[in-house]
Amino acid sequence: MNKELIIRSGSEAVDFALLKDGKLVELHKEEEKSNFQVGDIFIAKIRKPVAGLNAAFVNVGFEKDAFLHYHDLGPNLASQLKFIKLVSAGKIKDFSLKSFPFEKEIDKDGVITDVISANQSILVQVVKEPISTKGPRISSELSLAGRFIVLVPFSDRVSISQKIESKEEKDRLKRLVQSIRPKGFGVIVRTVAEGKKVAELDKDLQNLLSRWTAMCKKLPTAHHPSKILGELNRASSILRDVFNDTFTGIHIDDEELYNETKDYLQEIAPSKQSIVKFYQSKDTPIFEKYNIERQIKTSFGKTVSMSKGAYLIIEHTEALHVIDVNSGNRSNKASNQEDTALEVNLIAAAEVARQLRLRDMGGIIVVDFIDMSNPENRKVLYDFLREEMSDDKAKHKILPPSKFGLIQITRQRVRPEVNIKTREEDPNNENGEIEAPILIVDKISSDVERLLKAHKKVVLNAHPFVAAYLTKGFPSLRSKWFFEHKKWVKIIPRDAYTFLEYHFYDKHGNEIRD
Repeated sequence: MNKELIIRSGSEAVDFALLKDGKLVELHKEEEKSNFQVGDIFIAKIRKPVAGLNAAFVNVGFEKDAFLHYHDLGPNLASQLKFIKLVSAGKIKDFSLKSFPFEKEIDKDGVITDVISANQSILVQVVKEPISTKGPRISSELSLAGRFIVLVPFSDRVSISQKIESKEEKDRLKRLVQSIRPKGFGVIVRTVAEGKKVAELDKDLQNLLSRWTAMCKKLPTAHHPSKILGELNRASSILRDVFNDTFTGIHIDDEELYNETKDYLQEIAPSKQSIVKFYQSKDTPIFEKYNIERQIKTSFGKTVSMSKGAYLIIEHTEALHVIDVNSGNRSNKASNQEDTALEVNLIAAAEVARQLRLRDMGGIIVVDFIDMSNPENRKVLYDFLREEMSDDKAKHKILPPSKFGLIQITRQRVRPEVNIKTREEDPNNENGEIEAPILIVDKISSDVERLLKAHKKVVLNAHPFVAAYLTKGFPSLRSKWFFEHKKWVKIIPRDAYTFLEYHFYDKHGNEIRD
């Protein structure tokens, strides 16, 4: 399997596309103006604790106050507040916590007004970026994420990723981490630490301790509110979270970002440094070269086409996302309706898993698969969907199919959903919109594949621009149809047609209608 990261740098944003075997599976954008990324740590002031919500509103410098619930305070809040006070006053010079006496843990079912008050200084971390009209969601239980481990100040717990299944490996990692864990810090061992040696874990730990020390040094002179520890740039944070030995290429069109990425990879995986390539072509933009622009246009609309004529309809409401699976006008090669339903559902499950990651859809997602009466087939579908979503880094839960064929999914949402406009201005109507032309070309190709199975001769009538796109160059799209189906499609330009209008006719001149 080829796994590639394509990075495009613009004047105001950097775009990251993750490809698996050439297919787009994740798309991220880092904007220069983005001051609130998941993982950023701020020194802030409590604006107002609200007993009725058992939460507080905190001024972190965003136009809307951040929301801090009691359950997000962390058990060692009292220790953290005392530490901040002493460090800010210059009374603590050693930030290692090894000689810092912890305070009593707060009651897990307590009331927020008993533990914090207005105008109090507090360290908080962004756990959910501002979405829609809401300010950022924050926590005062801090964590510093590294490649193999996560460091948790004011804690003594060691926990291992649940995705590591071997009990022996979990025990080994726990013993290693216990031997290097500094006093006053808890450690969470990440999935990628599986099989790693103590030296690699310790190097990661020392890097995180250095970041913690650098952050603490800023506290005495920091303004309130201000960011005192930023998450890594998005390129490094994506590499930290998704990079593994299966990556075959990282292609970047910006020299500064290329050098940064190469340096970071030298730290975390020196043997893979050679896969980082600087893309220098001035003729073809990097997203065009790797067919990403086309995939963006065809993947973000309301309708998503799949193989064998099947397609998804994706609807968004305030409360949830609804995905409807349709078999389309496909020829039925399967022996019966149940087999056809299973085949289409499996294709759809793979695409649903991809769409959730691609659009970063969160909250409640309901998928209406094609009904299947056989319980074994429903289990096959359920297991297949779980397997397809196993690579998804966002926390999620999948419920088994209901009697009506619905599968419910909850998926963690920490960033705004990726929403790309795929409709364009209609050249035939100054106030109208049409689907992107590339979508129409894909629809025509899908229709050709279907119609050539039932007809010996097919004639396509289309707008001159579309007709030219299908016939010009070598190999043209029409030539590819011929090589694949061994049938020639006659294409007739029609000046009278609107830009994206097209019709198929059979050998007798009769229009072929669905």
